[in-house]
Amino acid sequence: MNAPLVRADSLTRHFGTAGLFGRGRPVQAVTEVSLSIARGEAVGLVGESGSGKSTVGRLLLGLLPATSGRALFDGTDLAQAKPAELRALRRRMQLVFQDPYGSLDPRRTVGAQIADALVIHGIVPPPARAARVAALLEQVGLAPEHAQRYPHEFSGGQRQRVGIARALATGPDFLVADEPVSALDVSVQAQVLALLADLRTRLGLAMLFISHDLPVVRHLCDRVAVMYLGRVMEEGPVAQVFASPRHPYTRALLSAAPSLHARHRRTRILLQGEPPSPADPPSGCVFRTRCPYALPACAEQIPALQGTEHRVACIRDDID
Repeated sequence: MNAPLVRADSLTRHFGTAGLFGRGRPVQAVTEVSLSIARGEAVGLVGESGSGKSTVGRLLLGLLPATSGRALFDGTDLAQAKPAELRALRRRMQLVFQDPYGSLDPRRTVGAQIADALVIHGIVPPPARAARVAALLEQVGLAPEHAQRYPHEFSGGQRQRVGIARALATGPDFLVADEPVSALDVSVQAQVLALLADLRTRLGLAMLFISHDLPVVRHLCDRVAVMYLGRVMEEGPVAQVFASPRHPYTRALLSAAPSLHARHRRTRILLQGEPPSPADPPSGCVFRTRCPYALPACAEQIPALQGTEHRVACIRDDID
């Protein structure tokens, strides 16, 4: 494995809340998350809505400050980087947004929006910007003349291609794709995913792919991390985690994932109750209140991720 380009060391982010009678309990959005992404590697981040996936992505990009822990890019702690250093690093990391409708300015042409990064970072001199924008549009499967159009003239899939072109404008090494196809029609999702897979291979991009769609993660990613209530429950190579999930929560997620292949189908595991509030997580293992295998000991201490290549945060190593 190559040295990690992106690394999270015990990354934690809590948000303050205001209660009726003053300040409420902090929302523990992300707690003690550690993971790494090598150059050219795609890591999937999965879990239920509200599990902290998008917050992890923004912490790794330096868009949110960490409450504790560190986010490192190419060995540099983003929280300690000087402004000029951070500006240079931002060229090398970009975000593909979930919503292709809300992430583009309806009053400006898509060409102008793609060119923004070229202007801000001074990457391409003014006479060459139009050609660079045209090349980026072609790279994502659009025509150069589309640069003069406005967002409302495109379909959802085309808008997401524009968003990807905009993210690629700075020539990044690392891409965070935050649910990039969840707002698209099923008929065009596969096309956008195929584009991301091709770009990742062709450009050697490191990628954090945030999704709740497990079959897509199986297809696109090398490794996967499973989050629940702000913590990583299981992490490892996609083939191993999908074939032999070791955490009860991962097993429940995989059992709910649709599959056309009989060998991938599992007996459905129905979890009882709702996820606890991130402002008041359970003691010990945060999954224990919904876990069918929970023991009294699960309430006593938070289980650490154990293992080397395939890691799991669970004291129950006796589950078949």
